[in-house]
Amino acid sequence: MIDHVGFKVSDFERSKAFYTKALAPLGYGLLMEITPDMTGTDSRHAGFGKDRKPSFWFGNGETTRGGLHIALVAATRADVDAFHAAALAVGATDNGAPGLRPIYHPGYYGAFVLDPDGHDIEAVCHVPE
Repeated sequence: MIDHVGFKVSDFERSKAFYTKALAPLGYGLLMEITPDMTGTDSRHAGFGKDRKPSFWFGNGETTRGGLHIALVAATRADVDAFHAAALAVGATDNGAPGLRPIYHPGYYGAFVLDPDGHDIEAVCHVPE
């Protein structure tokens, strides 16, 4: 249903470094960067995704700290575990260790972290194992 999502971060370079490491275990990488030279403003944007399709975007500017929740698809439960570990290693705060969340459905396996701006980022695998 959703093609892409975008939000503001308080420190563009810090967030770019954070997401480069945290999203790598899910197979997502930095695919596009929009610079001030390209926009004619002081606006910067980074687009992460895979298969040449950026779908996870953030930009510099005023941000509401926290309050945002984004769940990212993980192919396997091991990928969820790796995302959680990678995010914690680069400064995320644990917001829910990897595990089953049967309240959603029996095979729902997810992990939650808070990014440097306090946004709740989740990796979730729906494949039963």
